[in-house]
Order: sequence, then structure tokens, then C-alpha cells
Amino acid sequence: MEKRTGAEKEKFVHGVFQSIAKDYDRMNTLLSFRRHKAWRKFAMKKMNVQPGQTALDICCGTCDWTLALAEASGNGKVVGLDFSSNMLEIGRQKVQDSGRVDQIELIQGNAMSLPFEDSSFDYVTIGFALRNVPDYVQVLKEMKRVVKPGGLVVSLELSKPTWKPFRKLYYFYFQRLLPLLGKLFANRYEQYSWLPESLIAFPDYVELASVMKNEVGLEVDVYPLSAGITALHVGRKRAE
Repeated sequence: MEKRTGAEKEKFVHGVFQSIAKDYDRMNTLLSFRRHKAWRKFAMKKMNVQPGQTALDICCGTCDWTLALAEASGNGKVVGLDFSSNMLEIGRQKVQDSGRVDQIELIQGNAMSLPFEDSSFDYVTIGFALRNVPDYVQVLKEMKRVVKPGGLVVSLELSKPTWKPFRKLYYFYFQRLLPLLGKLFANRYEQYSWLPESLIAFPDYVELASVMKNEVGLEVDVYPLSAGITALHVGRKRAE
């Protein structure tokens, strides 16, 4: 399996999401067996967003989490950032349909270098995208930089099951069946074969929690979900 890093990875991933944008929501529901909505609902419960608070959703994709943050914050300003114009186009239509155009701002930008001042948001989130960026530590540091002291850096991401028999079954599905489903339902094989490649090279939830604590400098709570195939990491920036 070809391993992509740095600028090559960034270019490839951008092409993947540009090409699968129109099928993204449907395939997410199919490939996660509809669990992705429950995982996001759990994340929102743990975050406990209050009316008037602000949030930045990076790698926001088609803006499902962006919209959930906006709904929870009432009238609080919410920004969604993504590098794929095709994904943002679908998200922009959702924002218009929701009637939250004045509340939500969508920006095309790079998670590696966020175009915001230090300590700008109460929450900074990233959903199912941290494993796709060229340098996930750099992205986490950027998230920490733009969140306010006492605010939360939140990652909801695929992980690796801890129970070995289930891990084997999961890897078989992820590496063998999932790309075939991508080919069958979205006519995209290479793009969906990228998913197992991106996960294998990514740390499990225990390792990621350690990175967030020791390299990024966050206070971290971690919640493995659905037998560890997904994990929620909630990092708090220490109050100054």
C-alpha cells in the first residue's frame, strides 16, 4: 500500500474529497452503519455548548457538525473551515436551508495554518479528518492556539478496536469490503481504499491522548466508542 506524506498527502486528500463530495453524506451513513450521527450527538453532550458561545469546526466537510454547534450555541458565532470547495458548496446549501446564514461563516482554508487570532473561540472541533491532514500534531497545536483559555479542542475520529478478535474482523471490513462498497455505491474505489491507509498510519486513541497531553499541552479526556472503532478526545486549554 502506497504511503503518502506531507504535500503529496495533502494534494491526494484534497483530490479525494473534491471527487466524493456529492456522495459524502450518503456514504458516511452507509459505511458507519448510521452510527456517525450517534457519535456526534455524544460529542455534543460532552462538550455542553452554551448559548452565545463561539465555535470553529475545521475540516468541516458538508457542515453537519458545524450546524449542530450553531444550533447548540443559539446565536453564538460559528465558523466552518475546509480546503475542499466542493464539500463547502454542499455545506453552504445546508446552511442556507437551515436559516443560519447570518450565524455561520464558511471559509475555504488550511487546517495546518488557521487564519484566526489567538484565543478566538470557545470550542474548536475536527470530525473524522485529523488522520487526513499532513501533520496532525501541527493541526492540534493550531486548534489549541485559536481556542480561548479554558476552551475545548475536540476531535472525533476513527480509531482501532482494542479487542483483538474484533480488530481482525474490523480490519477485514475496512481494508477489503469498504473500498468495494465505495466502488459499488459511489463508483470510487481508490478514494475509499484511502480510508484504511489513513487509519493504519494513525495512532490509536490511547496514543493520541498522550500526544494531545504531552506534545500539545492539553488536559485530555478520551472516550472510546463502539468497541473502539471511533474515539472522542476532549482537550481543555489551561486557563491563563
